[in-house]
Amino acid sequence: MTDLQKRGDRSPVPTDWTYAPAPESTDIVRLQERYGLYVGGEWLETKDQFTTIAPRDESPLAEVGQASEADVQNAVAAAREAFKSWSKLPATERAKYLFRIARILAERSREFAVLESLNGGKPIKESRDVDLPLAAAHFFYYAGWADKLEYAYPNRSPKPLGVAGQIIPWNFPLLMLAWKIAPALACGNTVVLKPAETTPLTALLFADVCRQAEVPPGVVNIVTGDGSTGAHLVRSEGIGKVAFTGSTEVGKAIQRELAGRDISLTLELGGKAANIVFEDCALDQAVEGIVNGIYFNQGHVCCAGSRLLVQESIHDQLVRKLKRRMSTLRVGDPLDKNTDVGAINSKAQLDRITELVQAGTDEGAELYQPPCRLPEKGWWFAPTVFTNVAQSHRIAQEEIFGPVLSVLTFRTPDEAVEKANNTMYGLSAGIWTEKGSRILWMADRLRAGVVWGNTFNRFDPASPFGGYKESGFGREGGRHGLEAYLRFE
Repeated sequence: MTDLQKRGDRSPVPTDWTYAPAPESTDIVRLQERYGLYVGGEWLETKDQFTTIAPRDESPLAEVGQASEADVQNAVAAAREAFKSWSKLPATERAKYLFRIARILAERSREFAVLESLNGGKPIKESRDVDLPLAAAHFFYYAGWADKLEYAYPNRSPKPLGVAGQIIPWNFPLLMLAWKIAPALACGNTVVLKPAETTPLTALLFADVCRQAEVPPGVVNIVTGDGSTGAHLVRSEGIGKVAFTGSTEVGKAIQRELAGRDISLTLELGGKAANIVFEDCALDQAVEGIVNGIYFNQGHVCCAGSRLLVQESIHDQLVRKLKRRMSTLRVGDPLDKNTDVGAINSKAQLDRITELVQAGTDEGAELYQPPCRLPEKGWWFAPTVFTNVAQSHRIAQEEIFGPVLSVLTFRTPDEAVEKANNTMYGLSAGIWTEKGSRILWMADRLRAGVVWGNTFNRFDPASPFGGYKESGFGREGGRHGLEAYLRFE
């Protein structure tokens, strides 16, 4: 007999089960007070610096170099020099370096995951379980392609382009680095990579991975800075390729800059994806997919399912289930293993989200946010859903890039297609139905680069990713991702 039974305790069983804090230790990360630029296998000082901070509490993390035009040219020159030998290296030898990088990323995954969440604000369980495994997988995958290019493109003679200037965003810093560097190196190119101003630290730590893998000096160069650094890289005369992931506005500016120049370009830009739910779907499964589609990484996802198109007959039931599920989401410290929704990446992004949410309210949409206590320090926004949204509302047309979902309805598959395509973007879409034929029928008509069936936000190194319309052009991932870094003779 237990002590409780002996006492005859008749206290009610608690029904409000809560999670105790489970913070991940930051001891594994050893930050330097000041970082320079990684050029030619060495660390170089810069004249100017900026401070990178932790979104969770706005605390400073490190001083990071602000690369000037001369610094960028120096990096491009180092990459051009390294290209002479790297491009002539036997493909099987290049593959060995990529395999080494992949293994080191896997071995140091905890260190990278903690730093990614610390500098970017995303929950540690996402950095740990999504970003790091996928980043390593991309290097493993393209290491396998390095010596098979002639088989990938039979009767053609694939050659590397030269120096690839690569500019990556702040929402998936390490993963976007892997998406770009892995295929570039596999094809025999060298790279100059510029990480986002707010999240440079994992890219700088990746430089140490290159050192550990004994990558030849100049093959990978990392220059940090704001938008002006990226502009210097795009304008450089020594590059043969530009790969950019970021906003549509900046992508257009890059395209204008490169007009008339013999430089290959791929752009992966914004999105306003439709997540389309039919009445015959597995409803609870769809709700989980909706939550993953928009609240994963605080909605800082270019392919986020930010527009929910629901068949009218199940609208009320689905919205009830969705609101109940939202009430269970835990918002808080990104380094807490129980956190579902972390910190917004920057004050500027928080202001953008706040502005568009206010616009949705002003235009007559109905806002719902589950009760949750936001931390006093840092940048935070509660998971949000809008109902009674019209196609003309700003929240239904503009990319919010935050944890904000707009719900619209449809009656027929044709109407769903028309509404889903009624956007300037075309990056991704999701379809929820028990009928495989309907998924194929819809996918054939949706103007989106990636269409998921009964799932959302699933990625694989072997699967190409990219968009249409103002979501950009070119593909990353899979065999298609090799083409962007090759010319054919």
